[in-house]
Amino acid sequence: MSWFTNFLTSSIGRKLLMSLTGLFLIIFLLVHLIGNLQLLIDDGGEKFNLYGKFMTTNPLIKTVSYGLYFFILLHTVQGIILMINNRKARNSRYAVYAAKAISPSPTASRYMGPLGVVILIFILIHMWQFWFQMKTGALDLVTYSGNEAVKDLYTPVAYAFSQWWYVVFYVISMVVIAFHLSHGFQSAFQSLGINHRKYSPWIKNIGIVYSILIPAGFALIPIYFFLFK
Repeated sequence: MSWFTNFLTSSIGRKLLMSLTGLFLIIFLLVHLIGNLQLLIDDGGEKFNLYGKFMTTNPLIKTVSYGLYFFILLHTVQGIILMINNRKARNSRYAVYAAKAISPSPTASRYMGPLGVVILIFILIHMWQFWFQMKTGALDLVTYSGNEAVKDLYTPVAYAFSQWWYVVFYVISMVVIAFHLSHGFQSAFQSLGINHRKYSPWIKNIGIVYSILIPAGFALIPIYFFLFK
């Protein structure tokens, strides 16, 4: 197993892990947005709370969730390591030249590390405010017609999105995620060796569209709550 460990701790291995965990998180963002869009349904939070119960009680979803936490941590650690190594490599003109030659966007890649740190801070605050309350039983219970009592996650979400400072913080975080995705989407495929003159432009364009629509969808929710709820 030493060869496998050596590979994972090598520069290529770390980039591979970054790509695979990044693609997993990209898929998660889409699924998470679909669930969160139920907040826009004018039913007092019924569908969103039932969605929250399903996400926290379904055995398969719970298993995937634990994998998600691990991948977020792994992606963050690998990103920090790569950021440190890249800074060391900039002391070499050849390393800088090589990085520019293979990177789809050298300017964007330079800020992937700092942007990732901002995103990590957002995730920690976001999970503490909502996920932690779900797990500790701090939420009130509500009962809907034909359903058993479920935790009321809708109320603290609605309250958070009524605070102007949190809405601003959330929207800014989505802008940061958009920049992070705009480079990370294409970079993930390139690190996996999917780099062809025929397909790369398509991957780049899909990545741009994705990096705009997904964060915009998330940002729409707190803005809607703040303005119309």
